[in-house]
Amino acid sequence: MSTVNSLAATAALIGDPARAAMLLALLDGRAHSASDLAAIAGIAAPTASGHLVRLGAGGLVEMRAQGRHRFYRLAGRDVAAAIEELMSLSGARAAPASATAAWRRDPDLRFCRTCYDHLAGQVGMAVTDSLTRAGHIEPRGAKDWRLTSSGRLFCEKLGVDLEGAAARPGRHFARRCLDWSERRPHIAGALGAAIADTFFARGWTERLRRGRTVRLTDAGRRALARHFDAVA
Repeated sequence: MSTVNSLAATAALIGDPARAAMLLALLDGRAHSASDLAAIAGIAAPTASGHLVRLGAGGLVEMRAQGRHRFYRLAGRDVAAAIEELMSLSGARAAPASATAAWRRDPDLRFCRTCYDHLAGQVGMAVTDSLTRAGHIEPRGAKDWRLTSSGRLFCEKLGVDLEGAAARPGRHFARRCLDWSERRPHIAGALGAAIADTFFARGWTERLRRGRTVRLTDAGRRALARHFDAVA
């Protein structure tokens, strides 16, 4: 019964529209103030603070104090992955091409975004599909990929920090993460994060000031064509 109660309590936390809006905002992997999250959710700051206390008590967000300010972020990558999968599930259960779907309101979000610390959307899928076609990654069980010897060589030439990725404690190395807009798994885990870091470091992608949407630069489009045989 405790498991049932825990599931119901977590579902209730996520199910509130204001809390859901804040959790979606935190999927960008960055820390946000309560006032920023209040503005995103369209609620008053004191109300947002109350919601954040509940999300923290439920293990979904964590708070970091910096002077007199408090900043919030998701409690872990597992929380981000669960939210992404719920988004995919809700999209699959909705009417076809729902007018309220996030990608309908913001096609840029569907094109390229961050999913916590890795790339998602059409660009993230283009990278994953390219690695799969080339035999650089292959399935490993039901939830992971394995980086092949050719994949290791490819990543090293691209400048991906494989040693740093392998050294990240408590992380799956190459995880499958269900993409809510594409309905297929993109590459996540330490390897997915390291690939995203490479895209940002080389100026192929740029974070926007707010939100999860990522801009693919002209250099990034050329890189996709050259390294991943993909057109965006």
